[in-house]
Amino acid sequence: MFFAWTGIFFYLYGWEFLNEALLYHLTRTDPRHNFSIYFYHIYLHHQQGFSSIQRLASFLPQLIVQLALIVRFSRDLPFCMFLQTVAFVAFNKVMTAQYFVWFFCLLPLILPWTGMKLRWKGLACALVWMGSQLHWLMWAYLLEFKGRNVFVQLWAAGIVFLAANTFVMIMVIRHHRHTPLFSVPVGPGTKIAAKKD
Repeated sequence: MFFAWTGIFFYLYGWEFLNEALLYHLTRTDPRHNFSIYFYHIYLHHQQGFSSIQRLASFLPQLIVQLALIVRFSRDLPFCMFLQTVAFVAFNKVMTAQYFVWFFCLLPLILPWTGMKLRWKGLACALVWMGSQLHWLMWAYLLEFKGRNVFVQLWAAGIVFLAANTFVMIMVIRHHRHTPLFSVPVGPGTKIAAKKD
């Protein structure tokens, strides 16, 4: 469906559609502050542009994490999609608040298979994530509305926010009951083969 709709709209609107809908996101560099750990570097060097090495250095951690998640969790497809979305957002060059909707909408697909109770561990994860976000927002407020030079503090808050996202992701992984979406029957003695007989 993705390729079909992309093809239809490419036919209707040409390269402008392809650039605005997909290709722009590969080269996007937003010099304004955002949750990403890369924002400060982008802010300082936006006028000079970025070398291929710098672009690769910011993309490589995201690629490595994505590949590791695919290799480890691909059999549990909904869980893998959730983790990949969280990791993609957390390690992205640009991250704004609306990006969180991307993984929040996948939570109902994984919550039935989590062993994490809301009390204590679930609450701790929620508080760590919200606390690190509020910490970042405090520095962003001081920069944007009070005009204070707090770029370094805001960048450090972005690192804390990345650490919080990573912590929550690890906690979710540790408490998830893996349920493969697709099972391959091993032999005639398996439950699947027995049901067919």
